[in-house]
Amino acid sequence: MLTVEGLRSRYGRIEVLHGLDLEVSSGEIVTVVGANGAGKTTLLKCLSGIQPVSDGSIVFRGESFASVPAHKRLKRGLAQSPEGRQIFTNLSVEENLRLGAFLFTDERVERDMADAFAMFPILKEKRNLAAGGLSGGQQQMLAIARALMGRPHCLLLDEPSMGLAPLLVAQIFEVVKSLKQRDVTVLLVEQNAYGALKIADRGYVMETGRITMTGPAPELIADPRIREAYLGL
Repeated sequence: MLTVEGLRSRYGRIEVLHGLDLEVSSGEIVTVVGANGAGKTTLLKCLSGIQPVSDGSIVFRGESFASVPAHKRLKRGLAQSPEGRQIFTNLSVEENLRLGAFLFTDERVERDMADAFAMFPILKEKRNLAAGGLSGGQQQMLAIARALMGRPHCLLLDEPSMGLAPLLVAQIFEVVKSLKQRDVTVLLVEQNAYGALKIADRGYVMETGRITMTGPAPELIADPRIREAYLGL
């Protein structure tokens, strides 16, 4: 579904991604793990089209994204739930969800809304309240649900567990895992390496703008280098 080859990106004259290669197949959950500052968020910004690519290629569902602007990538089926949630705090929960479905005017929007509320019942309870009044965990649920309202084939998830209590982290990861049953492919970026690898099919380890390891998630969890550097084991 998604193929990245030789991807490079820079901020000004400083290159931050140094020739990344990455693949995500349809139906997979693939995670990119690494320390803060490794370049994980920059990678997702390149994929969604809001960070310029200086070299390399991004191919999504057989189409080169070289000349596809960010606002058209959602139409192609690539959606992002960004780091820090970035919801519209002054709008209601329901209004945030409807903005996620801005591409669509059909009757399915109401079914999509019902699906979002079934996935996150607390959002249904608070649908008419300002999103800024939600807890951190509820805001993360809203950010994921809003992205799913765009009916993506592939969802880019950027640090969904950041700043959440352990119980909420477990809940968010269970939701991400359940997306496979909804035929949504997921590329998950996380500092919580153990939690991400536990639900992923495959993983990539990223350090200072480079992919340093890749493989099936169970193998990465068992690798002594990963256990020492990222899992605290």
